[in-house]
Amino acid sequence: MLDVKWQPFFAVKRIITLRPCLLSFSELKLVGLLQKNLIFSKPCKPFHSINGHKNSSELFSIPKLDCTVDQNVLRINSMITKLSKDGRILEAQKLFDKMPDPDVISWTALITGYVKCGMIKEAKDLFDRVDAKKNVVTWTAMINGYVKMRRIFEAERLFEEMPEKNVVSWNTMIDGYLKCGKIDKALWLFEMMEERNVVSWNTVIAGLVKCGRVEEASEIFERMPQRNLISWTAMVAGLSRNGKVDEARLLFERMPERNVVSWNAMITGYAQNSRLNEAFDLFERMPLKDVTSWNTMMTGFIQNGDLRRANWFFNEMREKNVVSWTAMINGYVQGDQNEEALRIFANMLMHTGVRPNEGTFVSVLVACSDLAALGEGRQIHQLLSKSVYQKSDFVISALISMYSKCGESLTARKVFDDGIKGQRDLVSWNGIIAAYAHHGCGKEAIKLFQEMKNIGLKPNDVTYVGLLAACSHAGLVEEGFRFFDMLVNDRSIKLREDHCTCLIDLCGRAGRFEEAFHFIEKLPMKASQYDWGALLAGYNIHRDADIGKLAARKLLEARPESAGSFTLLSNIYASSGRWKEAAQLRMIMKNRRLKKEPGCSWIQVGNWTHLFVVGDKSHCETEHIYSLIGTLHSKMKKTDNIYQEILV
Repeated sequence: MLDVKWQPFFAVKRIITLRPCLLSFSELKLVGLLQKNLIFSKPCKPFHSINGHKNSSELFSIPKLDCTVDQNVLRINSMITKLSKDGRILEAQKLFDKMPDPDVISWTALITGYVKCGMIKEAKDLFDRVDAKKNVVTWTAMINGYVKMRRIFEAERLFEEMPEKNVVSWNTMIDGYLKCGKIDKALWLFEMMEERNVVSWNTVIAGLVKCGRVEEASEIFERMPQRNLISWTAMVAGLSRNGKVDEARLLFERMPERNVVSWNAMITGYAQNSRLNEAFDLFERMPLKDVTSWNTMMTGFIQNGDLRRANWFFNEMREKNVVSWTAMINGYVQGDQNEEALRIFANMLMHTGVRPNEGTFVSVLVACSDLAALGEGRQIHQLLSKSVYQKSDFVISALISMYSKCGESLTARKVFDDGIKGQRDLVSWNGIIAAYAHHGCGKEAIKLFQEMKNIGLKPNDVTYVGLLAACSHAGLVEEGFRFFDMLVNDRSIKLREDHCTCLIDLCGRAGRFEEAFHFIEKLPMKASQYDWGALLAGYNIHRDADIGKLAARKLLEARPESAGSFTLLSNIYASSGRWKEAAQLRMIMKNRRLKKEPGCSWIQVGNWTHLFVVGDKSHCETEHIYSLIGTLHSKMKKTDNIYQEILV
């Protein structure tokens, strides 16, 4: 004979079987949720999954209902759930308040709704009410809310107070520890579990491989009583991501079943480890490819500098998503083919239904920055202002950089002031400091740095790069040394090569070569081409031949195949009258077939961009241009003579 405690559960089943017309589809769905999730009062037995297929007979133990559910309550609960899911939480609250006797499902639905809307305080107030009806699902929903907000201590306290826990509660808490970087606490909790399901094992494995602890992940993987497809794929991806691509391949071959995600994980591993031929071979063998498969191969070639093959994959793709377009745009930006990047962006907007995302906007704004294409940048800004990404910190930082490099420093400051008022992120502060550095406005950059610190925002390594560059370009030597000392004394920030290069540049521009040499000798690593290049910039200002020759030689050692290094040293020899050495360097360049790329400049008039290369006479109005330059030169010479006479 059935225990009376189980009767409501079977009553619900009879409603569905005998009188289906009484319930809507959403209500039927809710009853299913009741049967599966909302009625655990004890930890369920671990379920096993073989090859990714769940064994339904082992998924759930026979549950206990907390209260009887009648049709009216069921209907209102369904409405509360739907309103909460749609973000209409206040309407859901009003409906809940009108219920004469809300059951545990009603309370859980509303609390879960507040959690999904990010209103954790309101959810906790409801949860703490004296008349609140709670079960294990209600408690777990609150814990999950704190986990999502990264408020792990509140989640931990609530977990300890739970009168009873099920496997979902344990998994939620473990996931919370992992999300907050507390991997050892997650492992401790995992070992404390009396019963686990496959999700428990998979969660811990994924957390371990994410932080690079692959050996421990492998050990737990081998201990698993049963594995599903997610378990195998997580281990393959983890090994690949941490450079153990051969071990990943052995595991991949052992998989009893594979899906497209498994194949993609293995291909990604080969691509990330620069083994593109093996990645391509696996790609060819795939029984089924999706857009991610194509994107993975294309991104692999881009990351390894093979734009030609990446472009072939891009053109062969039958279906492209925003990731495909963004990857190709970013590839051309990284390859200094910014015009091509903008052309692809224009094609994406004109010929597809794909809309740009945050990464797309950042990439095309970088392209505009490198080209100093102010007109195109403004058009992208207008497009951006109609999208959901207009308040993105990364996008705003890219906008600041674009306007700054296009000479519009006032507009860059306006974007900084207006675009993110009241919620300025460190990325945006770094962007505007770098913008002032670019224009030599050192005092303004320092003032912004102080403002940033006054509001409690801690600078990072990028902040100091911008600050030191600003001091260097503005000739603020003492301030630069003070900020460098501040950086060295801040143990939370790792000293980068960029910081050292900025300080060398600062000394070189100020003519303090002895300090620059002393600093280079004390560097823990070998001085790079950028360090010697920074010192060479000091020669260009102060014309110290000894410094110039030494810096140029060191630069030549660091970049033996650079035509620019040879040309610099040759020019230094020529300027000091050492024509023989200059000629020898020119001969070496000729024998090695090294040619320095000619400098070029461009100007935009209307919708037409005019490009000029050094010594080039191919422009259709060359005669008029050179005639005008000659006239300007004559006027400048006359003006200079007048000033000389006045001074005499």
